[in-house]
Amino acid sequence: MKTPYDIILRPLITEQSMEALDISKYAFEVLPSANKIEIKKAVEEIFGVTVQKVTTLNMKGKVKRSGRYPAGPRKHWKKAMVRLTPESKTIEFFEGMV
Repeated sequence: MKTPYDIILRPLITEQSMEALDISKYAFEVLPSANKIEIKKAVEEIFGVTVQKVTTLNMKGKVKRSGRYPAGPRKHWKKAMVRLTPESKTIEFFEGMV
């Protein structure tokens, strides 16, 4: 059985994700086999917030080179954008980043 800490791998700290904090939208890298219901329950349990909506994207790994040969791919991963309800508290982890 997967625990919430197995489902949420890491938060994504990017310029685009930091701009979305104003509308209570947070980005996470999640387990590729996790579905939206599992992601919602994991975020609610770990951070103690109320989730309104979860959007997921499967990100393809880029092909990168190291020197001239060979070109090798990076891993494929799954991204989750989590929107909180207006009355929910914020996630403190992201507070000092803005």
